[in-house]
Amino acid sequence: MIDLHTHSRASDGTDTPRQVLAAAAAAGVRVVALTDHDSTAGWAEAADAVAATGVALVRGIEISTRTDTPDGGLSVHLLAYLPDPDHPGLVAELDRTRLDRVSRARRMVGLLAQEHPITWQDVLAQTADGATVGRPHLADALVAAGVVADRDEAFATILHPGARFYVPHHAPDTADAVRTVLAAGGVPVMAHPRAGRRGRVVTDDAIAALADAGLAGLEVDHRDHDPDERTALRGLAADLGLLVTGSSDYHGTGKLNRIGENATDPAVLEELAGRGRLEVLHP
Repeated sequence: MIDLHTHSRASDGTDTPRQVLAAAAAAGVRVVALTDHDSTAGWAEAADAVAATGVALVRGIEISTRTDTPDGGLSVHLLAYLPDPDHPGLVAELDRTRLDRVSRARRMVGLLAQEHPITWQDVLAQTADGATVGRPHLADALVAAGVVADRDEAFATILHPGARFYVPHHAPDTADAVRTVLAAGGVPVMAHPRAGRRGRVVTDDAIAALADAGLAGLEVDHRDHDPDERTALRGLAADLGLLVTGSSDYHGTGKLNRIGENATDPAVLEELAGRGRLEVLHP
């Protein structure tokens, strides 16, 4: 079993990178990708856990990007597999995004504090050292303060993009991000492209344009896609010559997603490994 989308405490998961691999082993997953948001901070610890857990590691990143449409910008998450983490262009973009996430989170806390018992220190208390600060950490602080019951309630209400407390953050253009990942020797795959419950989704034409820019695949098998959406995405991937992946988008206890609940075909992993700058780390 191969799960190519998980998160640790290096971004917004609740497990350490080592615990992510241990959870994968317990679930019978033999290969896992650690794809924290805009960060490679968890890679070293995850790599150290490969031998002990017996789980192979695909090093990756989930990059927050933005695609402009006639109706406004759309958030698009891009999974970058096996890139050179020291590539200057990639490092610069990730650094810029992380720094802007911090200032954005501070602004959101300022707005939230007008009506709710939350401070910046409350958010930091929910954020692991070196982690990319994001809305999940604000959600956890709100849970700890008794404002909401869980992350899901926070995201559905006061942290929703339509709420007055929401503040956008910097994100590179999706096509530019695809080209940056390729320049770094990585393999770019669009995460959950039909996750409509998160907001508006990109059109088939927009995905085709990204394929022209070098997009390598689509994450088709994901809990946010119903059977009809998966069928449509498989057809689109076939038409565009894109790889098809499946994964859990595991966040530990931060989401209901269970590790290994969706999987990627071994032949697809072999193709990804052949295209990436880094190698898959095997036990």
